[in-house]
Amino acid sequence: MIVIMADDMGYSDLGCYGSEINTPNLDQLADDGLQFRSFYNATRCCPSRAALLTGLYPHEAGMGKMVSNVGSKPQPGPYQGFLNEQSVTLAEVLKEAGYKTYMAGKWHVGERPEHWPRQRGFDHYFGLISGASSYFELVEEPRKRQMVYEDELWSPPIEDFYMTDAFTDTALSFLDRHNREDKEKPFFLYLAYTAPHWPLHAPQEDIERYDGIYDKGWEHIRRYRYERMKQLGIIDAQHKLSGSPEGIPEWQSLDNPQEWADRMEVYAAMVDRMDQGIGQLVAALKKQGKFDNTLIVFLSDNGASAENIDGRKLHDPHVKVGQRGSYLAYDEPWANVSNTPYRMYKSWTEEGGIITPFIVHWPSGICKRKDNQTDEVGHITDIMTTCIDIAGATYPKRRNGHEIKDTRGISLLPVLKGETGEDRTLYWEHFGKWAMRDGDWKLVGDDSNGHVKLFNMKDDPVELHDLSQQHPALIEKMKESYQNWAVEVGVDR
Repeated sequence: MIVIMADDMGYSDLGCYGSEINTPNLDQLADDGLQFRSFYNATRCCPSRAALLTGLYPHEAGMGKMVSNVGSKPQPGPYQGFLNEQSVTLAEVLKEAGYKTYMAGKWHVGERPEHWPRQRGFDHYFGLISGASSYFELVEEPRKRQMVYEDELWSPPIEDFYMTDAFTDTALSFLDRHNREDKEKPFFLYLAYTAPHWPLHAPQEDIERYDGIYDKGWEHIRRYRYERMKQLGIIDAQHKLSGSPEGIPEWQSLDNPQEWADRMEVYAAMVDRMDQGIGQLVAALKKQGKFDNTLIVFLSDNGASAENIDGRKLHDPHVKVGQRGSYLAYDEPWANVSNTPYRMYKSWTEEGGIITPFIVHWPSGICKRKDNQTDEVGHITDIMTTCIDIAGATYPKRRNGHEIKDTRGISLLPVLKGETGEDRTLYWEHFGKWAMRDGDWKLVGDDSNGHVKLFNMKDDPVELHDLSQQHPALIEKMKESYQNWAVEVGVDR
């Protein structure tokens, strides 16, 4: 089993989801596997990683907000900032079932050594413990960035290091090691790329492949993606293209359009390079004869990031974007393109913050069908339950003397087999922004202003028409359901 997670990548950033970015390897996995049109993460990096690893809502696993920094005093309970003892990771469950467990990439669910991956079920680990850093070197601000090999701090070489490639190469080495030493055992690999999270860094040869592609601007690319998504069947006539937010200027009004085009060229190159690595992974599995019977899952931890990082003052203005010494993000205008056709971004609970591409590839296990796409609604907590179901593993009631909370996910195995999935109600909360989805209805709220909006996701999947005034009774019913859930998982009120 292989679970691959991208970082801050928007819904439309893969070729198979409408993008102009070159992603032939993921496109092929989607074409030969199953693409979800409506799959959800948990709004942001830390909560999503906690939900993926534990099958719980983030608050239940101790990650309702973000990680607690080394040296700081952890907050209690749902916001302690690392995975708690009332949760069990997918690696821990599969290890008990006889799997060898490997991880390469971003951890971000516990920064102290006692909370690192090898303390939570992974046999071998290499990656970035923290949230983000330069792809060429470790940058100390705003706090120390930790790279770790097994249980030891690790520093990248001064030359010829690129983080995306390092994670790919490590994953390949794990597969090779497993094939040499433990080939009779099943394996679980969690490959958590930092790409395409800021800062915008990519090898020059990849950047050059996108020279000129974004010179017509963000309105042009967004319209192109929207039309292509319709052609691919990712969206339908009910998906109207949301308008550009007021803060996004018209491309023709810019004084520096080339600088903005350059940023998107680098972003595209980052996604491209990740896809190349996934292609190497596929080639290795085929060479080992394991490709057909290996479940491969791909998703993003949240929607595209509209963050501006200029205030961090880590960028050398004399260095071109993408190169060592630069430290920039692509900001809201291009994030709005990445999330086509949806509204809002990473950390919001509108669709732009929580919907993700989701690809499942497993030739030996997925039912052959005419259409490789599904409208079944899935959630990031389902990955734990699905993998356990496929492995025939047992989710524990207790572990190491601690009672383990029941998983929130459902198995997607019936969907993979061509059956209809289960109806369910889903919930989100992050820093006061919250939402719930019950069938076709979605309620979106913000504790900072008390406002709520109601959307019919069947008729209005892009959330353009607030129906809260027309359905007061439904609003109250859904608010009560959300509030009950919030109390149950420990949302800070």
